[in-house]
Amino acid sequence: MPNRIAENTIPDMENNVPDRFKGVSASTRGPALEVGGGPRTSAVGSAVDRSLARRRETAQEEVQRLVSAAFRVIERTGHLEPKVSDILREAGLSNQAFYRHFRGKHELLVTVLDDGIRGLACYLEQRMTGVDDPVEAAREWIRGMAAQALDPTGARASRPFALARGRLAESFPTEVAGSERLVAAPLRLALERGRATGRMPAVLPEAESEALYHLMMGWVETRLVEGRRPEAEEVEALEAFALAGLTRNAAPPLAGASVLREEAEGDEIP
Repeated sequence: MPNRIAENTIPDMENNVPDRFKGVSASTRGPALEVGGGPRTSAVGSAVDRSLARRRETAQEEVQRLVSAAFRVIERTGHLEPKVSDILREAGLSNQAFYRHFRGKHELLVTVLDDGIRGLACYLEQRMTGVDDPVEAAREWIRGMAAQALDPTGARASRPFALARGRLAESFPTEVAGSERLVAAPLRLALERGRATGRMPAVLPEAESEALYHLMMGWVETRLVEGRRPEAEEVEALEAFALAGLTRNAAPPLAGASVLREEAEGDEIP
């Protein structure tokens, strides 16, 4: 005779599953709960996370190899139009790996440019670290920018990008503009401190950090295109010119300022 107590020991599992979960797999029900009520990632979710982490590591390694290889080829040849095949040979990667990360060569070159710009921004920040006087901090920024044309090794590496930066900016304006803001950021902070402390009473940090960036970058690019290493006296004169403007006292508007404003607010440049 069957033991009815034993029969009733195992509950009806189907009837104990809430209606909203019937027919739904465990992997789609959301996070499970620990005994204490806290969330616990499912085994499926953990497996997906591990897989994605491995793929991300592989992608980062491949992209860095492509960027480094492209930079070496550009530095060696002096041209910003390396063949994809040369880059792949230098990186030891396949066409499939290249097009897994970049739609074309120029997209890779913008990444190389961005990588170099970030390195420049870090270099400028390091030069300015620990310099309390905002005027001296701005001086360090100017000297750091000028060093890109003074150092022969850096100049040789930077020259191809100086020649092609305008063309890359036309194709990738957002990326290039972001790189420019990154380089100007430590200068802007120094100008903000200068205005707050009265060392630069009339400075306009946002506008003048951008203007000084373009002044210095234009000067550096001109020297690189010329292939001429500037004299120290040139750098000193440029530095004195920039700092004289930054440390000026507040002054009344120039007589022609209203005319300039009217022209700026007038018709767009054709």
